[in-house]
Amino acid sequence: MSLFFFKALHLIGVVVWFAGLFYLGRLFVYHREADERPEPERGSLKIQFALMEKRLYYGITWPGLCITILFGTALLPEWGMPPWIRAKIGLVVLLVLYHLWCGHLRKKLLNEECGWSGKQFRLFNEIPTLLLVSIVFLVVFKEAFSWSVFLPVLTG
Repeated sequence: MSLFFFKALHLIGVVVWFAGLFYLGRLFVYHREADERPEPERGSLKIQFALMEKRLYYGITWPGLCITILFGTALLPEWGMPPWIRAKIGLVVLLVLYHLWCGHLRKKLLNEECGWSGKQFRLFNEIPTLLLVSIVFLVVFKEAFSWSVFLPVLTG
């Protein structure tokens, strides 16, 4: 029974985490595009976006990350460490790095030190989509992959 409970909580964490990261990326776009608005609208928008980004980053994405990692780790004894799990962990590490990069960019936007354009933020916002698609296909097709090609990389 606990396996299903852990799986459910792991998936809930994944949904929360990705929802937060997707929305945070959009807020970065809007925050940057607020620079094109006249004052006082620009100032009001930037204050509002900074507040929304902070609440989203700390109130949604961090809890989602923690729940995902905690319950994903709790499932490892059930699955062991087959090659697909090692590959998934690698993709999750990339997602954690993206998450931390978002925190860095949030602070740079807050301090008016970020030189990225709205278009650059739009491209940046596609990274979690690529990681999500990769993780889903990896998990769904784990039995169909010929892991022998990747074994030297995945086993060190």
